[in-house]
Amino acid sequence: MDYRAVGTSGLLVSALGLGTLTWGRDTDEEEARGQLRAFLDAGGTLVDTSPAFGDGTAEALLGSLLSSFFGDAAARSQLTICTRVGFLDNPSGPTYSVSRAGIERSLEASLSRLGIETVDIAVAGGPDGVTPDEETALALAGLVTHGKARYIGVSGYEPWRVAAMHTLLHERHLPPLTVVEEEYSLVERSVEKSTLPMCEAMGIGLLATSALGRGVLTGKYRHSIPATSRAASDHLAAFIAPYLDERPRRIVEAVAKAADGLNWNPAEVALGWLLATPVSAALVGARTASQLTSLLGANLAGGEELPDLVIEALNDIS
Repeated sequence: MDYRAVGTSGLLVSALGLGTLTWGRDTDEEEARGQLRAFLDAGGTLVDTSPAFGDGTAEALLGSLLSSFFGDAAARSQLTICTRVGFLDNPSGPTYSVSRAGIERSLEASLSRLGIETVDIAVAGGPDGVTPDEETALALAGLVTHGKARYIGVSGYEPWRVAAMHTLLHERHLPPLTVVEEEYSLVERSVEKSTLPMCEAMGIGLLATSALGRGVLTGKYRHSIPATSRAASDHLAAFIAPYLDERPRRIVEAVAKAADGLNWNPAEVALGWLLATPVSAALVGARTASQLTSLLGANLAGGEELPDLVIEALNDIS
């Protein structure tokens, strides 16, 4: 497994990160345990979660596994745990707020579920439509100042807003934004227009979510929708649907053709393309441990790079 710096910070993470979107709902404890073991065996270090995944069940399951895999904080330090903040569970139902109170309360609940005292990366999950960006930025920096997070970041903010928040913190000599989390894959390349250049200019690392196009770049949907897949589930079908039309299908076929020629699997080709860009890490998830093991194939895990000609061809078709 390759390791990369997150922006210009001193944080190093594995090039592939483990996503936990399905944990506690579609992925039970046994499969999650197998996933974490396979990820660690492949040299993975970055695990991404959120209180929004299964209404906190993903964090709780990860916390249970951390306790059983690692006896103490020193042993757990080999992992980089990233979670989002702002998601709150109130008596009236789930709410979202990136106010100072919302961020602090959300992270305290996440730390409790995870069974740890400090999260490595805390990411504001997006604007809430009410809170000024200045308040959100200062609240995030306060998490580092008070030892609740080591690094901070945002997701779902327009690039100019990220730049303004980062500059504000820099001018006040406060912990800066280190991470931006945004969707990026062969079927979703909009971050290349302004987000990626902004990150490079500001020294911020980009963590690419849905690195396999919400699963379609694995090729599993080429001919049908498997009954056990995300696209067949009630809660994730709408999430997958936008990537099942004609344009993504052409890209998936090109990925499959490249995979056949290289003797790789389609997921490795799609991830190989993404890792040839300036991302700090590509986040991948799976429903089962065997699916994840396939994603962590020998070619990528061994650090082999996708040939330039294949990258150019995939750039053209996507």
